Amino acid sequence: VVDGDLSGGPLIAEQHPNQELPLMERYFAFHGVQAQNYHIFMPAVGKDWALAWGSQPWIKRLPYANIAYSYDFKPGQPGKLTAEFWITPFDYAGAEGPPRAVESVLTDNKKIGLTWAVIDYDDVNDESKKGFWNLSKNHKMYGNSSLGTIFTLLPLAAQYQPALAAQWSFSVTDITRRQVTFTDESQGKITKWRWDFGDGTTSTAPSPVHQYREAGKYIVVLAIEGPAGTARMAKVWDVAVK
Repeated sequence: VVDGDLSGGPLIAEQHPNQELPLMERYFAFHGVQAQNYHIFMPAVGKDWALAWGSQPWIKRLPYANIAYSYDFKPGQPGKLTAEFWITPFDYAGAEGPPRAVESVLTDNKKIGLTWAVIDYDDVNDESKKGFWNLSKNHKMYGNSSLGTIFTLLPLAAQYQPALAAQWSFSVTDITRRQVTFTDESQGKITKWRWDFGDGTTSTAPSPVHQYREAGKYIVVLAIEGPAGTARMAKVWDVAVK
């Protein structure tokens, strides 16, 4: 169960606050909308990789989710299975599909609801022989995301980050004057910046504001220097003014 904005509360039709509504009306309007419940099958043989429990099965398909397996046994046999998958949490995921959906905004150090329940069937012919583990203290988290576990999204560990990497973004802050604000988003210790705005002018400010004299599409390059060396990031025609 994933709750990308910690909105909490019931997420299944059976716990809809208005139980007088018909079940399927509650299901299509409410089930899995603000938090999502995935049943992931390992291995999935002859069936889809997961049940996205709700009226929005599109969330388990590309470009929102995918999975890859590695195992050398048949279902019911012992062995080792490795599965790597990813999903996209949604603040709103309705039955009507992606056009109205709102993806959760994930940032370093943000807290989200994320809870696992693992069921291990030791005998495919006897469902009573199974192990059950739950990360939440409350098993009923499957239908109420307030009962889940809170996780903090940590930044990428230092050993996996580049010592120096150039990156930048921009926004047109005054379209009538062709004024563009550039923001340095580079990683690492930086001692020098050099911006080439693509119109024959440059700047050594970390995050400059530039005014283009003529309308057009521009190739903008940021070059940086630091103790770890040099790096650059060029973007072709992202910056355009009229």
